[in-house]
Amino acid sequence: MSLSAERAALRQYLIITANYWAFTLTDGALRMLVVLYFHQLGYAPLEVALLFVFYEAFGIITNLFGGWLGSRIGLNRIMNIGLLLQVIALSALLVPCDYLTVFWVMAAQALSGIAKDLNKMSAKSAIKFLVPPDQSASLYKWVARLTGSKNTLKGVGFFLGGTLLASLGFRSAIFAMAAALLIVWLFSIVLLKDNRFQKANDKPRFRELFSKSPAINTLSAARLFLFAARDVWFVVALPVYLSANVGWSHTFVGGFLAAWVIFYGIVQSFSPALFQPSVNKRHLGKTAFRWTLPLVLIPTLIAMALVNHTNVEISLIVGLLIFGGIFAVNSALHSFLIVHFASSDKVSLDVGFYYMANASGRLLGTVLSGYVFQAYGLEACLIISSLFVAAAAGLSLRLDPQP
Repeated sequence: MSLSAERAALRQYLIITANYWAFTLTDGALRMLVVLYFHQLGYAPLEVALLFVFYEAFGIITNLFGGWLGSRIGLNRIMNIGLLLQVIALSALLVPCDYLTVFWVMAAQALSGIAKDLNKMSAKSAIKFLVPPDQSASLYKWVARLTGSKNTLKGVGFFLGGTLLASLGFRSAIFAMAAALLIVWLFSIVLLKDNRFQKANDKPRFRELFSKSPAINTLSAARLFLFAARDVWFVVALPVYLSANVGWSHTFVGGFLAAWVIFYGIVQSFSPALFQPSVNKRHLGKTAFRWTLPLVLIPTLIAMALVNHTNVEISLIVGLLIFGGIFAVNSALHSFLIVHFASSDKVSLDVGFYYMANASGRLLGTVLSGYVFQAYGLEACLIISSLFVAAAAGLSLRLDPQP
């Protein structure tokens, strides 16, 4: 490929990344707005969790079918469709408060879930085309930077959501985000051109959606348990616990969770400096296992501190930071592995299937976060988190070829 063609491809990828960043800000802010606003209205933790069921459930469907659709119509079109759907989802929440029923909010969240996973799949699939196949270390660096920057901005979005709710109120905050994202979408329509981040050479048949290699199937299962382990206590249980049990204000809850996710994103971005994964597939599973195993103990230790009332706030803060740092490395490593294992010609299919498992884990974690916290408390959520991490660690060992 000529130098001018490579520069054009890089410019297009930077536009895709900018779209992804803008979307991530609104996505993080919207989640925090919904959690805090509806908890403020008197919704029980399980009811708050149910508001996100469609968000996660439709994310599963989107990743499965979106990869197939992206390989047929092109990743850039998928990106623009995702931006527009998020604008529509935000606009749907601008109705008068009397119309903000559980079902209406769930439907708006369903659109937002579709939009989010279309954008994520487009951005991460594009990396496969940017980095030469023989440059594994470079691929890992690009994936880590994109994933880390996304999570950093999602943390900023959490803080933005809590701040906007405190300063502008729910409807005005939603309107401001919808208007800003509409401008981003218009720029994307003009600037994002057709290029090599596009269709597969051979149109995949529908039955190929489930035809995956053993490595991708195993990695997808590990991803499911890994993200269920995070969300079972982070999505609903933790912010409600900090607000109701510890007495933190909405702004402080949003700011703290934002700082955690920003820290998480920064660690992801710099995780390539910790190690350079070998191209030899025999070592990838062991590397993933070694980084997953420490996560098994951390939620259990936090739960023990809560049960014994041992410096509850300090235990949560320190435990979250340790968990977030190690989890960030695991997440970045997994994101590298799926791009590494994905087929070059049908990368969106493989990445879509993998993020379908990711969304399944988030759905499982979200529902359990509301139900288990309401029935048994935050400590039980943390114990379940440890069990899920243990399952992810065991699956990671199967990534290596058997002797």
